[in-house]
Amino acid sequence: MAEPTPRPQPGWPQVALVAASVVIVVLGAALLTGFLPDDLQRAIFHGPVLIGVLIVGTAWVLRRISRGRAMVDERPSDTDR
Repeated sequence: MAEPTPRPQPGWPQVALVAASVVIVVLGAALLTGFLPDDLQRAIFHGPVLIGVLIVGTAWVLRRISRGRAMVDERPSDTDR
C-alpha cells in the first residue's frame, strides 16, 4: 500500500487571513456587546458567560486541530459500507 502524501502546511497568507478574521470577529462581538444594557454587559464580562465561551471555544479549536481534515482517499465511500 502506498504511503499517504503529506498535507501541505499553510503559508503566512493563510495564517494572516485567519488571524485577521479572528480580530474582526472579536471586535464585532465587542461592538455588539456595547449595545446591550449595562447590567447585561456586566453579567457577560464579569460573570461565567465569558469564561464559558472561552473554554468552549478553546476546546473546539483544539479538537479541530488535533483531528485534522480527512484526505480525499481517507473518506469513506459507499462501497466501504
